[in-house]
Amino acid sequence: MDQPPEYVSQIVETSRGPVEYAEVGTGTPVLVVHGTPGGVDAAALMARVLPREGVRAILLSRPGYLGTALDGRTMIDEQADLLAALLDHLGVDRAGVYTWSGGGPAGYRLAVRHPGRVTALVANAAVSQAYHLPDQDLATRLMFSTAPGQWLLRVLAAHQPAKYVEGALSGEGDLTPAQLEQRVAEVLADPEKRRFVLDLGPTSVADAARRAGYRNDLARFAAITSLELERIAAPTLLVQGSADSDLPPEQSDFAAATIPGAELLTLDTGTHLALYTHPEAAAAQARVVQHLTDAAH
Repeated sequence: MDQPPEYVSQIVETSRGPVEYAEVGTGTPVLVVHGTPGGVDAAALMARVLPREGVRAILLSRPGYLGTALDGRTMIDEQADLLAALLDHLGVDRAGVYTWSGGGPAGYRLAVRHPGRVTALVANAAVSQAYHLPDQDLATRLMFSTAPGQWLLRVLAAHQPAKYVEGALSGEGDLTPAQLEQRVAEVLADPEKRRFVLDLGPTSVADAARRAGYRNDLARFAAITSLELERIAAPTLLVQGSADSDLPPEQSDFAAATIPGAELLTLDTGTHLALYTHPEAAAAQARVVQHLTDAAH
């Protein structure tokens, strides 16, 4: 028997143009802003840590991803304004904001440009300064940017999940061989963690449906001079793995030192997937939910 879909997305017209979005759960509204690459499907995976009863998760594809065309909305501030426009369309005055990685700049700028709309901000391993993609070897580039590579990823996920999980964790963190072996075993032994890593793969590929957004993101992140983090008034929680090789911990350190009153939660030996795969992930997720919901009351 087929499982019901995790979410059902639609494209709506806002004052800032069309955007693909979906909602899951009921309660405190929380805008879920995916990383780079990504899309509404990646936002749905992020939202798994949010309780369905108690949080109304608003998922979306940022411009250039899946059903949200780039349509000239290339600047970070334009994307932040689009987030506010989606809240307008939904009749949501104020919401929590939960970002990851490349979703950080738009989330930060939403809090700066529309401070009255953001009740609380969670920035998980989020870009806060100029960012340049770490060097990738040819095999990695081919794996994540070509049709044969994507086929191979699907085969690995379906038939060799241990190899797939090992590759995902090793590519997102600086772990010793012993640490990696232990983390892979922990993920494979936990059904939710295993499912998250296997489901994340297809959302992380810069395929034809995500390429425009991916390329635009990298160009905009490289050009960041200041996101004016010192102007953020919303209560801010930063989550960062200490062994993250995709987003250097210095990015979260900078945000913690710059955003007034920000709290930094560091997960020791955590990779870029730390919030979802770390041994202390459950406690970290509970802290994220508490931060997003407490500020709304």
